[in-house]
This record gives sequence, structure tokens and C-alpha cells, in this order.
Amino acid sequence: MQRRSMLLGALGALAASGATPAVAAAGEVLERPARASALAGARLITGIARAGNWLVAIGQRGHVVLSDDGGQRWTQATVPVSSDLTAVRFVDAQVGYATGHDGVVLGTRDGGLHWSRLLDGRQANALALDRMQRRAAAPHASEEDRRLLAEAQRNAEAGPDKPFLDVWFADADNGFVVGAYGLVLHTADGGKTWASWFDRVDNAGLLNLYAIHAAGGALYIAGESGLLLKLDPEAGRFRALASPYKGSLFGLAATQAGLLAFGMRGHAFLSMDEGASWAAVKTGLGASIVASAVGADGTLALVDQGGGIAISGDGGRNFAVPALQSQLPLAAVAFSGNTALVLGGPRGLRSIELISKDK
Repeated sequence: MQRRSMLLGALGALAASGATPAVAAAGEVLERPARASALAGARLITGIARAGNWLVAIGQRGHVVLSDDGGQRWTQATVPVSSDLTAVRFVDAQVGYATGHDGVVLGTRDGGLHWSRLLDGRQANALALDRMQRRAAAPHASEEDRRLLAEAQRNAEAGPDKPFLDVWFADADNGFVVGAYGLVLHTADGGKTWASWFDRVDNAGLLNLYAIHAAGGALYIAGESGLLLKLDPEAGRFRALASPYKGSLFGLAATQAGLLAFGMRGHAFLSMDEGASWAAVKTGLGASIVASAVGADGTLALVDQGGGIAISGDGGRNFAVPALQSQLPLAAVAFSGNTALVLGGPRGLRSIELISKDK
């Protein structure tokens, strides 16, 4: 699935832009359906997921395109917003979810042909504010509750200007979305209702949360400045793990060997003991790793911002970098066959056949 090359720049622009223009722009794109375009698959693509035998790719201005022939031809889906989308995940051939800027969460029940808006930044801000107001008003309120209340108030005043950056669902009903400045929301009914987990994460610095993924029966989050979190189901809280890295981690992949975290400057780390310890692995990539995909046979692919691709046949312990005829910036990857990849980035979608997954 997914991710991050253009989002990092977008977050930087967001921090520098100020809130007022963002509020107006967000209000417009949240109410304006994605425009039909013959070039939807040729523009910025930020995520690709499999939905049964179909591939579903997301990108700029609410564009979603689908392919049933391994990425040779693409058909545009119907989407109710024109916000830039950031991540997509399917739980089966029909049910899928996507996230985006302006606090957007979308859902589909027909394999990605039609999408509905399940959440936006206005609602997400209101949920966080309501929760923190109630916690801060309680007799046992802590200084941390009051600090998070002030942050929730600032977010509400700024408007729906913060993106969700990843999505994970255990099934059609139960899932999480994570995003900028520590945003975490949970649903237990397929997105009909949401609960803010703003105060249920070990993230005192409100660092950006870039990825959420399950591995070995546990759920993990990766984020800015090497942040790694693991869900404690009994406490209902994401607890911090000791991190092997101080740079940002943009993605997580469940592999045959364990859990792989990857991020800036080609760095990747493998845990084979549910996050208790991590070992650095050599990916052969030099730019920031922004997306991963796991094939039906367990083959793992990583792609970086510079267009590099790394392939592992042993769950992420070792990687090889295949020879490519050309390299274009990348943000998304998916397998369309055992040795065929569909790639997405600023210049849209393309397919390649790897010479060998072992080379």
C-alpha cells in the first residue's frame, strides 16, 4: 500500500501557510465531488491497494482509479470530495477505506467503484474537542488533559486543515485512522460513528503519525522522529516502543519474518519479537522509503522517493535492488503478479516486470 513522498512536502506547506486560507479551501473541496478526468491515472498517485482481483489507486483531487487487468487500463471511480487522498486499504474484495487531507475518510462497499464520505476534519476536530472538554472537566483531570484540551481547541479554531495519513481495518467494521499532529480515531461500526483517541497515545510531542499496520496479531503505529507505538488492548492505549532510529518512519510492513519499519534515507528495521527489539537491515535504497507491498508468495517490495525499488524474498532480512530501465519518483506500489509491480507517483501509474525477484 501507500505513501508519503508528496505528503511530507504538503505537511511542511501546511505548517507555514496559516489557518484561514486552509479553512476556506477545505470547505470547498469537502463539498465538491472529484472531477472526471481522462488523466486521473496520469497525475499524482499516492496509494495503491488490492481489492480481490482489482487494483485500486488513489491520488490528487479525490481521484480514484481501478484496474482489472493488472494495471494496463484504468477506470475512474465516483468520489464525493476533491481533497487530495493519502492512503487506501481493502479488507476484502468489496469493502475498503481511504484517507486524505482535510481530515477525510472515505468508504466503499462495491470494490472501489463508488465512495462515500465517512468523516471529515470538521467532525474529527469536534470529536477530539468534546472528549477533551469532558476529561478536563472531570474531578481527576490531569495537567496533560488540560494541555490536550488546549490543543484540541486550537485545532477546532484552525478548521479541517489536518490530513489523515493512513488507515487500518481489522474487518469491515473495526478500524483506525491516524494522521498529522497525533490524530487517532477509531470506529467499531464501519465509519458510521467515530471515537477520538487523541489522549490514548504515548505521543507527548504530538508528532505526525504516518503509518498504522498489524503484524502477528498486534497493531503498530510509526511516525515522526522514530516514533513507534504498539496497541495495548487491555488498556485501550497505544504505548511507545523503544525505537532504533531518530529519523521519521513512513511505513510498516508485516512480513514472513516479522514487522519491518522503514523511512528516511533508505533506513529500515526488522523486529522478529513483536517490537521488543529491532535490527537494521540494508535495503540498498538511498532516498526515503515511502511505500511497500507484499506479494501472494510473501515477496516484499519497497520503493523510495527517488524511484528506487528493493525486493526481499526472505521477509525483509535481505534485499536486492533490480536493474531498472528508468527511474521516476515513486509514492506507491502494489503487486499485480509474482514478479510484476504497479507503481504510482507524481507522474501517475505504470507497470513493470521484475527480471527476477531474487536478483
